[in-house]
Amino acid sequence: MKNQEVVEILNNIADILEIKKVEWKPIAYRKAARSIENLPKDIEDIYRKKGLDGITEVSGIGLGIGKKIAEYLDTGKIKEFDELKKTVPESVVSMMEIPGLGPKKVSKLYKILKINSLGELERAARFGKIRNLMGFGEKSEEDILMGIGLIKKGHERTLLGTVLPIANSIADGLRNLKEVSKIDIAGSIRRKKDTVKDIDILVISKYPEKVMNYFAKLNNIKAVLAKGPTKSSVVLKEGINCDLRVVGEKSYGGALAYFTGSKEHNIRMRQIAIKKGMKLSEYGLFDRKDKYICGKNEEELYSKLGLPYVEPEMREDTGELELKKMPKLIGYNEIKGDLHMHTTWSDGFNSAEDMVKAAIKKKYEYVAITDHSKSAHVANGMDEKRFKKYIEEIEKLKKKYKNEINILKGSEVDILKDGSLDYPNKILDKLDIVIASMHSGFRAGKNENTNRMIKAINSGKVNIIAHPTGRIINQRNPYEIDLNAVIKEAKENNVALEINSYPSRLDLNDTNIRLCIENDNKLVISTDSHSAKNLDFMIFGIAQARRGWAESKNIVNAMPFERFIKFIGKK
Repeated sequence: MKNQEVVEILNNIADILEIKKVEWKPIAYRKAARSIENLPKDIEDIYRKKGLDGITEVSGIGLGIGKKIAEYLDTGKIKEFDELKKTVPESVVSMMEIPGLGPKKVSKLYKILKINSLGELERAARFGKIRNLMGFGEKSEEDILMGIGLIKKGHERTLLGTVLPIANSIADGLRNLKEVSKIDIAGSIRRKKDTVKDIDILVISKYPEKVMNYFAKLNNIKAVLAKGPTKSSVVLKEGINCDLRVVGEKSYGGALAYFTGSKEHNIRMRQIAIKKGMKLSEYGLFDRKDKYICGKNEEELYSKLGLPYVEPEMREDTGELELKKMPKLIGYNEIKGDLHMHTTWSDGFNSAEDMVKAAIKKKYEYVAITDHSKSAHVANGMDEKRFKKYIEEIEKLKKKYKNEINILKGSEVDILKDGSLDYPNKILDKLDIVIASMHSGFRAGKNENTNRMIKAINSGKVNIIAHPTGRIINQRNPYEIDLNAVIKEAKENNVALEINSYPSRLDLNDTNIRLCIENDNKLVISTDSHSAKNLDFMIFGIAQARRGWAESKNIVNAMPFERFIKFIGKK
C-alpha cells in the first residue's frame, strides 16, 4: 500500500508551509493526509481504477491536492514538494518532531539563531543559547534536550503498531509458498513489546534456496544485506531490518524460543537447564553428553525443564519462571466491547453510525461513543449546544441497532487544571459512561497532577480514567504523577483505569498493568479510535494487558453486557 508514503509527503509539505508562515494550505494538506491515513483501501488501487476522480471522492481531498497525489503515484515524486524542500533544510523540518516545538518556534530558531539541524539545536540548548529568545526559557531548553533524546531513541525502535502489519504481510507471503511447511514471527514482535528494533522470521522448509530467493526479491526491500543457504538479511523500505532463517524440524522449538527472547529470559532458562544437568541452545535441549532430548516445539522444552509453558508476552525475566502456576492471560478474542472512540462530532474521521457498524462487524456486545468535551478545542470538543444534538443522534442509533448491539452514550471529558470536570453534572448525568482524562497543563508537577486526577476520580461521576500516564511513545514521556495514589483512589471509587490501545500510547504500560493487578484494580482495554479502521488497534491493548499478566477477570470490558452495566452502575 502507498497510503503511508502519501501521508508522510503531505504532512511534510504542511510542515514546510507552516515554517514559511503560509496560511490555510497546511490545514488542507493535513486534512488530506488524515483522510488517507484512515482510508481502509489502497489509494493507489483507487487511482488505478477510477483515476483522479477516485482520489477526489475521498473525503477531505480537493482537486489541487488530488492532482499532487496522482503525480506522486505516477512518477514517485511531487514537483512542488521538491521545490519546497530547497527553501527549508530537511533537518529544520525534523525539529518539529520535538514536543512543544511548533512551526512558529522552529521558524524563530532557524531565522534568528540560524539553527539548521538537530545537532545544532542540541548544542544551543546545552549551552543556554535559546533561553533569551522571546517565547523560550530555561525550561524550554530542558524540554528540547529531553525531546531530542526521545527522537534518538525513536530512530532506534519503531512502534509495534507500525511493524506488526509489515511483518504479517511478509509472513503471509512466505506462508503461501508450497515450500514452507511452518512459519513464525519471533523476536520482540512475538513478545509484543511496544517498540521493535527489527523483524525476525523462522520457517521450516526442505527447499531453503527457493525460500531465500523469494525473500530476497520482496517488493518492499531497500537493500539485501546478506543472502545465504539458511539465513538472509534485508533492509525494508521502511528502514527496518528483517532476518529470515530456515530451521530444521528437530530444532524448530529451540530456535523459536531462542529468537523470541527476551535475552534475560533465555539466560535464566539456560541456567535452569544447567542445574538439571542439561544444555539448552537454539538447537534444542541436550544432556551432558550432547545427546538430543527435545526441541521440536517450545512446550516440550519447558516441560522437560520442569516448567509450565510461558506465553511469549511474559518472557522478560520479571518473575515468570518462579511461578508454579501461570495466569490464564486475557485472550485476543475475549473483549466484548470497545469503550473509547471518537466520531465526526469531535476529531474522528467517521460518523457515529459508521463506528457502530464497525463494532457490529467485530461482533461486540456493546460499544461506547465518547466524543471530546468542550475544552478540547484542538479536538473539536463539543459545547453544550452541540452536545444536545450528539445525544439525540446516539439515542436514535440505540433504537435503530437495539437488536444488534448495545450502544452507550459517552464522552471523553477533560480533567481541568483544578481537577473539576469539563461538563457540569446536569450534562454528565445524561451519559451512560464517562471517561475522564488530562490533555494539557500536566507540566504543573507531580503533586498537582496527582491531586488533579484524584479529585476527578472522587467526583462520583467518572467510570474510566483514560491514558492515565499521558505518555506518547518516542515523543513524550509520562507526566509526573503518583500512580500508586491514583490506583488506590480508583479502586476505592470503582473507577477503571484504561489500557489505551492506540499504538503510540499503549498507556497503561505493562509494568503499570501489573501494579494494578497486584492491587486488584479493574482495567479497561479500549482503542481510542478516531476512525472505523482504528478499531483494529484492540490487539495492541490486549497484547499490553497480556504483557502485564492480566486475565479476563481483571478486564471490565471482557464482561458480558449485563455484568458490565452492573459494574459501571449509574454514578
